[in-house]
Amino acid sequence: MKRLFSILLAGLMVIPMAAATTASVSQPVYERANRLYAEGDYAQAATLYEQCLSGETAETGTSSASTLTRSSRAAVYYNLGNARFKQGELAQSILAYERCLRLAPRHKDARYNLEIAQSRITDNLTDNTSFFFAAWLRSLRDTLTEQTWTWMSIVLFVLFLAGILLFALSGQVILRKTAFHTAWIALLISIISCCNAGSLHSRDHHRSEAVITQGVLNAKASPDRSGTELFTLHEGTKVTITESLGEWSNIRVGNNEGWVESSHLERI
Repeated sequence: MKRLFSILLAGLMVIPMAAATTASVSQPVYERANRLYAEGDYAQAATLYEQCLSGETAETGTSSASTLTRSSRAAVYYNLGNARFKQGELAQSILAYERCLRLAPRHKDARYNLEIAQSRITDNLTDNTSFFFAAWLRSLRDTLTEQTWTWMSIVLFVLFLAGILLFALSGQVILRKTAFHTAWIALLISIISCCNAGSLHSRDHHRSEAVITQGVLNAKASPDRSGTELFTLHEGTKVTITESLGEWSNIRVGNNEGWVESSHLERI
């Protein structure tokens, strides 16, 4: 069974996603990265994928990162995650997949590969205080982008206003009932969409989520190297940064909270 799983995993990650080959990506660099990936030179391929994201090309020395579309950046992050995973760089692969999903929440391959990478993390610090409903709401929020939730909220609010107007002006009972129920349902979903958009904006603006990039990291009770060790984290673990103080960050993972050096974290 393990051997079959390994074969399926290898097949999944052999070829980078072709959808990234759009005009908005620096084509020569991106195509060369794909060739190197196919040839098994994952380190150089990853370097070139990062060049695509930064926009710096050896041929021109110019920056084109600002011209990348949202979907193109997501695709390059996905390929970068695959290349890092092949190199055995667990933390960097998880970071790339997470960034891909920030840009394209419905990217099924990235989510699947992220789950595989996370399954190799030795930490199992779960949050026993989190209700199922709260986790479900976060999962629902992450299925769409901030922009999509915002537009959905606007459209539904307009539908709510139209329903109220129809309810006020219509003389037919059936139309009034239909308009009334349509209006309150549209308003409810509009509020939920607005809340999701606000939550995503806050998450992405503050960038409070991060990934542990060091192999083994001890969280301490105070922002000091001599502080009492509370728990141990390993490379690739996703944490939430609640506070920063100088070179230290207070992190939360599951039910655990402690201080770690910021240099051992990379924000998503």
